[in-house]
Amino acid sequence: MTLARSHAEEQMDADDLDPAVYAAVVGDLAKVNVVTLAARPTLAFLARAAERSPSLRILDVGFGDGDMLRRIARWATKRGVAVELVGVDLNPRSEAAARVHGGAIRYVTGDYADLADEPWDAIISSLVAHHMTHAQLVAFLRFMQAQARVGWFVNDLHRHRFAHAGYPLLATLARWHPMVRHDGTLSIARSYRPDEWPPILAEAGIDDARVFRAFPFRLCVEHLR
Repeated sequence: MTLARSHAEEQMDADDLDPAVYAAVVGDLAKVNVVTLAARPTLAFLARAAERSPSLRILDVGFGDGDMLRRIARWATKRGVAVELVGVDLNPRSEAAARVHGGAIRYVTGDYADLADEPWDAIISSLVAHHMTHAQLVAFLRFMQAQARVGWFVNDLHRHRFAHAGYPLLATLARWHPMVRHDGTLSIARSYRPDEWPPILAEAGIDDARVFRAFPFRLCVEHLR
């Protein structure tokens, strides 16, 4: 039986969440991303994008504590790819949590739409799509399609019963923050399945994006020009 999509709100999205708790939660989420190989499909996309452009100005929408951007910075240095890294997040707690780690990354608190006038080569997001309403997701896809010169990439979770049942055990064994266990399990239930993406893309006016699964339980959407 297919796991029904949830629309419940995640605890970490609460407006009154203490900044210290938020920092602890996104810090543990960064550990989850390491264990689940979350950066791998995004880095593979950027490698393909780098074949089309000698330098990449990259916008990461919903950067959390900036772990994906820091991982990209290390990848770019190792591969000799020239990058300019910018992250934007609606939650002001994210910028505070990310800046603790340092690095030559520009963090912006606000709406991604306000950055439409800047030139972007690649626009990426990780674990963001399932936080959006249907209308917000369609608008975001249209933004990326219009603004990304080389391409864009959505890295999100695959709604699957096995992942939904197994993640709480993993989170308990790893002793991650209780909110990471709760919200991570809910995030899986809030995410999409492969057959749900084509109608959303069609509504956004996009007919040439690639939807694919990446191990373990990642569902990605890619568009390269």
